[in-house]
Amino acid sequence: MIFKSDRLSPYSIFLILSGASALALNVISIINGVYLVEIVRLDPLQLVLVGTVLESSCFLCQVPTGVVADLYSRRFAVVIGYLLMGAGFLLEGLVPQFVAVLLSQVIWGVGATFTDGAQEAWIAGEIGEEHISRVFLRASQIGLIATLVGIPLSVILGSVRLNLAILAGAGVFLALGLFLLLFMPEHHSHPATRENRNSWKALAGQMRESAKAIKSSPMLLIILCITVCSGMASEGFDRLQTAHFIQDFTFPHLGQLNSVTWFGIMSLVGTLLVLAATELVQRYVDINNMRALVSTQFILNMLLLVSVVLFGLAGSFFLALALFWAATVCRKTALPLYTTWLTRSSDPGMRATVISISGQADAIGQIAGGPIVGLIGNLVSLRAAIVTTGAILAPNVFFFARAMRHSKIVTTVPEDEIEKVLQ
Repeated sequence: MIFKSDRLSPYSIFLILSGASALALNVISIINGVYLVEIVRLDPLQLVLVGTVLESSCFLCQVPTGVVADLYSRRFAVVIGYLLMGAGFLLEGLVPQFVAVLLSQVIWGVGATFTDGAQEAWIAGEIGEEHISRVFLRASQIGLIATLVGIPLSVILGSVRLNLAILAGAGVFLALGLFLLLFMPEHHSHPATRENRNSWKALAGQMRESAKAIKSSPMLLIILCITVCSGMASEGFDRLQTAHFIQDFTFPHLGQLNSVTWFGIMSLVGTLLVLAATELVQRYVDINNMRALVSTQFILNMLLLVSVVLFGLAGSFFLALALFWAATVCRKTALPLYTTWLTRSSDPGMRATVISISGQADAIGQIAGGPIVGLIGNLVSLRAAIVTTGAILAPNVFFFARAMRHSKIVTTVPEDEIEKVLQ
């Protein structure tokens, strides 16, 4: 039963959801890599396998959990999702063992797929699609504020005890799930009738039609190839960057700053740099022009490749730090441009399914590339693994060159859609 309250509109609840989830995730993520290296004592291959298990869980559960949200209840999917995410991180923080960490990734990965898309579909149904752009913009701003709050909070908790930040984040996720159970309304969702709930045949038909559309579109095929390569590279970089800093460098002594505080500073500065870079792109890149959109991504991808390779080879802490920030800026600045590119290249009638296929292509890349990079880290060195991660991006040079040849036509993109994607 939903707790009735005139003070909490769906809009307010969505902002609370956005802020709380961003806060919880950032409190955990800032310290999580340090915890896995220093407390759980994972080697490079194990670190990457943690991500592989997570991506595999998301890949396998993406479609079933989406069916639950669409056919039964989006509110139910969101509530279950956040409770599972909290339970997963709670297990990781309480049991510093490799097997427990793997199980925690399965639990929170399944939870993440429950919330993915369901919360956006829920708020769109409750307030109407005509208001959704403003809501998503405000929610992204709330999420950013929560991120900036979560970074110092994670550092403070992690400085006391490394698993304390993970347990605190898990507690926020669990509290959010219980809050939504009590307060989240669902007035405009219409579950499918019993005879229509067996929608797997219709879903399979939609997937087949989308696959045909992708095969017939050179641009979509190129985008998916880029997605797979980027996914293969991202898993190694995400999972091994912390271990690289801890094992291959000595953190400078600046007052009372320890490694935990350093990682907080790195994340904070990285966030601010990404904000600045995104603002520059928004002001000076004409993303109404498809060729400019692709060219900008090409430049960012080349800078990312060079930054990651040099990050692996860097001999000093501050050089590695600068290259790490450069790689972070390139990756996160390119993300909204990629989303715009994929959206504009997809047929409106199949857009959601095509984007879902893109997400699965990214997961396939991470699942395929992660263990290889991790094995190199075990058998050779962390530096070799990270250099390999950068080298995996090399085929994207060819794919972006092909994309440039197919993007000579200037397309007009509605201004409100651009702002919605970039914010």
